[in-house]
Amino acid sequence: MSQGRRIGVFGGAFDPPHLAHVALVRSAIEALQLDEVRVLPTGHAWHRVSGLSDAAHRLAMTRLAFAGLNHVVVDDREIRRAGPSYTADTLGEIALEAPGAQLYLLIGDDQRRSLPAWHRIDEIARLAIICAAARDPQVASWHAGEAAACDVAGLVVQPLPMPLMPISATDIRDRLTRQANVAGLVAPGVERYIHEHHLYSPR
Repeated sequence: MSQGRRIGVFGGAFDPPHLAHVALVRSAIEALQLDEVRVLPTGHAWHRVSGLSDAAHRLAMTRLAFAGLNHVVVDDREIRRAGPSYTADTLGEIALEAPGAQLYLLIGDDQRRSLPAWHRIDEIARLAIICAAARDPQVASWHAGEAAACDVAGLVVQPLPMPLMPISATDIRDRLTRQANVAGLVAPGVERYIHEHHLYSPR
């Protein structure tokens, strides 16, 4: 029975998934009283110029990162989907699968600023409540003075409070390329997987 259920939807490259991703989902479950969160590694990212790591590796790392976290389901539909991955398509599918549920699109603050350029953004806003979390102190100021929502080019975006964690996948990949330590940035299982499969190793 989906009526009245609250479902979070959190997509990303997860290349690799890191502890700020996990903290965002934990915060969303608590703050929004979510019954479930679908975590979706992207398939073919239409907006990214550079290539992603193999989808099978990103999916495996995402499962390791979120293992044991209650209410979380790692959903591989965007990887299985042929062609570009669009958030509007994913939200539409989940809405059909869970009629009557309220969907919450969970994004980072970096994504919030690019929302006006998202494909079919009006449809996204109709299907889900958009909630943005601040991970970096440099972009967190909008949360302090706004109790309920922030307007982004006509879109209402709700703030999602979470611990400030300036961690990025780009920085982690750079560290690994330099063979630097990433302990405390990714889950131990993810770190082991990266080393076992020689991901992000120097070329």
